Amino acid sequence: MLNMIAHGTATERLPLLIVHGLYGSARNWGVVAKKLSNERQVFAVDHRNHGESPRENSHSYHDLAGDLAEVLEDIGPAIVLGHSMGGKAAMVLAIQRPDLVDRLIVADIAPVAYTHTQLPFIHAMRAVDLDRVEKRSDALDMLANAGVEDATLRSFFTQSLDLKEKRWRLNLDVLEAEMPKIMGFPEDVTGAFEAPTLFLSGANSDYVLAEHRPQIRDMFPKSAFVKISGAGHWLHAEKPAEFIATVRAWVNR
Repeated sequence: MLNMIAHGTATERLPLLIVHGLYGSARNWGVVAKKLSNERQVFAVDHRNHGESPRENSHSYHDLAGDLAEVLEDIGPAIVLGHSMGGKAAMVLAIQRPDLVDRLIVADIAPVAYTHTQLPFIHAMRAVDLDRVEKRSDALDMLANAGVEDATLRSFFTQSLDLKEKRWRLNLDVLEAEMPKIMGFPEDVTGAFEAPTLFLSGANSDYVLAEHRPQIRDMFPKSAFVKISGAGHWLHAEKPAEFIATVRAWVNR
């Protein structure tokens, strides 16, 4: 079972399950989850090979969707919110197990293959000399020297650094080996999810484009599209108030 953090207490409303993206964790979503938990219980999970969840030798979207199905079989059907890689996993889950997903929110990702790679970040994390890291700022400096220019990304990556154990809470070897699957989308996922689906994107992001909409509507015929002004791919971190307000309005409608 995936590691899970619960926020709030059970109510008569369906819970919300939050699924993070690549290199993320349930802890990254603490602010969003806590804010949304005043109206319904919110669960945030660590994917396999991330955070405190088990390390596995594979990392396909079928794997990730199966992990999420196991969680929902335990806590019951829920509204599911997935960002980036987590959004793809949530889409596969919704199509394959619609009995577990009441509604779906997909944050800044489409059910398509992307051509860019996230491997340079793995190489940068490997370049951090963990034996010399005594405080988080040491790792931040090493990541900068390894080519991670964005300070926000450097801070994000170090949230997955276990300073006490001097290790990454990421299975970098498996994530590197499975990167083609992570950047892709399984071609054998067919059918449609017939419940309402919100594609919530950053206005400054290029992850969800107009040319993706026919594929989205084929798979998610009850889809709606909303963009958050001034936000990029990390819309929940860049514009948290707007992100939370949009999600709250949609799940409560």
